[in-house]
Amino acid sequence: MSAVVTGRVWKFGDNINTDLMLPNSVNGGGATLDEQARAVFSANRPGWVEAMRPGDIIVGGKSYGMGSNRPAARSLRHLGVACVIAETINGLFFRNCVNFGLLALECPGVSAAFEEMQTAEIALGEFKVRNRETGTVLQARPVPDNLLALMQNGGIFPLLEKRGLIAPAAAQA
Repeated sequence: MSAVVTGRVWKFGDNINTDLMLPNSVNGGGATLDEQARAVFSANRPGWVEAMRPGDIIVGGKSYGMGSNRPAARSLRHLGVACVIAETINGLFFRNCVNFGLLALECPGVSAAFEEMQTAEIALGEFKVRNRETGTVLQARPVPDNLLALMQNGGIFPLLEKRGLIAPAAAQA
């Protein structure tokens, strides 16, 4: 039986830039991970961080995560976002999702298939995305097994720690 991820949907449009997810004011410069996470979407969705709940799912349009190579995926994961599903995902953002252990899938038609607060159900073995309220089922683009495993298990850094290739996070601080 494959893993199933279920969560409440928050919708974002096309061309969502990493600058919106992780504003420059908290990107680097000594801001803690908690401070960075609290600033997510503060420019375009003030109050979103307070309204979202761990396990929620972001549904995006085309070119989700475009822009700079900010570690926005880390902040989203830190908030408890279960998955980002978008029409298309920028390659740098997708790689950061893998690195930081945030599930990210491309799924044509997903933006039109959901309204905010509906429930998305993702069957990872088949890469099927279902809207529980409407019954609509979409086919997400498959992710290679090794990348999917990294996203499901915390990302590349825990793997490198486990293999003794980098110091444990607590020791690095």
